[in-house]
Amino acid sequence: MAQRVAVSDGANKKVSRVRVVVRLRPYMGTHDEKDEGSCVRGLDSKNLEIINMRNATETVKYSFDVFHGEQTTQQEVFLSVKPILPHILTGQNASVFAYGPTGAGKTHTMMGSSNQPGVIPRAVREVFKMVNAKNEVEGWDYSISMSYLEIYNEKVLDLLSPGSQDLQIREDKDKNILIPGLTHTTITSFSDFDKLFVPASLNRTTASTKINQRSSRSHAVLLLKVVRTQHASPHRQQTGKLYLIDLAGSEDNRRTGNQGIRLKESGAINLSLFTLSKVVDSLNSSTAVRVPYRDSKLTRLLQDSLGGSAHSVMITNIAPEYKFYFDTFGALNFASKSKLIVNKPFICETVAVPALPVKRARDGQEAGRFGTEPQKKRQRDEKKTEQDGSLISAHLHSPSEPSVIDRLLALEKLVMNCGDKDKPGMLRDTDDSLKEIQELKEKQRELESKAMLYNRVLGERPGVKQESAFKNSLAPLQRKESTASKGIKLQAVVLPLQVTQLQPLQKLAVVKKQSVCAKKKEKKLFDQVEPPEGKENCIEKGWESQLDTSLLDISKHKILQILNSGSLKELKGLQLIGDKKAKLILGWREIHGQFKKLDDLIKVEGMTGKRYPSFMKANILSVMGNSF
Repeated sequence: MAQRVAVSDGANKKVSRVRVVVRLRPYMGTHDEKDEGSCVRGLDSKNLEIINMRNATETVKYSFDVFHGEQTTQQEVFLSVKPILPHILTGQNASVFAYGPTGAGKTHTMMGSSNQPGVIPRAVREVFKMVNAKNEVEGWDYSISMSYLEIYNEKVLDLLSPGSQDLQIREDKDKNILIPGLTHTTITSFSDFDKLFVPASLNRTTASTKINQRSSRSHAVLLLKVVRTQHASPHRQQTGKLYLIDLAGSEDNRRTGNQGIRLKESGAINLSLFTLSKVVDSLNSSTAVRVPYRDSKLTRLLQDSLGGSAHSVMITNIAPEYKFYFDTFGALNFASKSKLIVNKPFICETVAVPALPVKRARDGQEAGRFGTEPQKKRQRDEKKTEQDGSLISAHLHSPSEPSVIDRLLALEKLVMNCGDKDKPGMLRDTDDSLKEIQELKEKQRELESKAMLYNRVLGERPGVKQESAFKNSLAPLQRKESTASKGIKLQAVVLPLQVTQLQPLQKLAVVKKQSVCAKKKEKKLFDQVEPPEGKENCIEKGWESQLDTSLLDISKHKILQILNSGSLKELKGLQLIGDKKAKLILGWREIHGQFKKLDDLIKVEGMTGKRYPSFMKANILSVMGNSF
């Protein structure tokens, strides 16, 4: 059972304001350029000032959580981010993203180089260091996985799987953002991360412009997920996520000289950043009715980071040259508005709640009557792939189901207490029941003859599609076949009692039940009458009756197992399941959890009640064919 645990501070809920760090890139001008030097100057570790363009004798001052000057090292920038990292080890979310104009040094700050690693590699190394330290003293198991994606021209692309198509962004019932189909790879050390991250970073879209020789043409998002599970009861599980985001920079196409595809990329980047600015304005406005998170893919992913549940740090990169003045001035104003945003972190925790004994007993009774879903649970518990035909009887004799045993003992007592004087009455009841069954068989034959005559009449009429009326008339009866047939199988449990002196009483128990049902619901008895020769194909689900019961159950179990744990490729391997439906199944599984039964597949978008029987038939026959 998943639940949100609020992070409290005394009697009030604790909130986390977005921390804003500003980093000034070193001056890169030359003596040949006709500029006036730097337009930005740092005052101390938190304050800076920029020249007022309207009046060169004045400056505009800004104050932030941290200000890093031109001589700041990569390690010093990381230390301003480090305080939020421990939160992800306690089931909370954290986010670090770099913002600023193109050419201001965002990618260098986040990724760095082999000699000067940036925030991303340093943060990942720090997470592994903290996990290794806690493993020695705490009673928790830790698991770390990573995902890496880019948003290019409003398309979400998986950088760990370059051939993937545009992925959809979803939201579960707890307002958590998720991306069905995105690759999640488990890593156990920093070297595992480095082997995946370096080649995946090369898949990111970059290009050369007049301002930047290697300009990022997409927003890159690295997701690090830390799941810790408690050793002792109640086996709590906490999930924390760390988002490390390198945003593409805003561009002035007049200065970058973008044309063609570069112009299209620049338009998508600027539009997403403009939407980001609208989100910040809405969060700071007391009169805003709607926050436009859904207006772009970027703001959809940043929903947790801005106004959501994450501990967030925004690193604003600025350039000191006068030619970047308006970009720098706009970035500083955006950073000032962002530091006013307040997030509300909580702990994402799952607690394993044991099932109540009363509920287990009721499940046992249902297993005795129907035997389908409990049988699958038993197969999963025992981890068997093959079971013999006596599985239902063995299940009924299980000591974990006292209700079934009580019924058997009561029946045995009734058999032992029955005297010879009741035998004539029992025989009379048996004869009456047999007569009723014979009458019902005659009615069945009459119904079949009328249906055949009706089919011939339809076949003689031109323009009318010939379809078996007998098939349609028996379809509702056929759906009840499993209940009646399983009811007969349940009577077989009397045999192990080995009561040989009064065996006719067993038949009487069956006949009496049938005679009562025949007076109220005659359709149930039709299910026990075999269809005439040559008419098996008239029943839609008649093909299941021709298969071995144990093989049929095993096939259904394998299909359910693929639906619950199969990857996107394995789901697409199922019959009548394409790429789109496979992604919808993954999305449904992420939101609602595993499929408890095969019928739950109808709840998935695109899987209608009419399509479900064809899906089951095709896949059951396919699984059984592969078994041989």
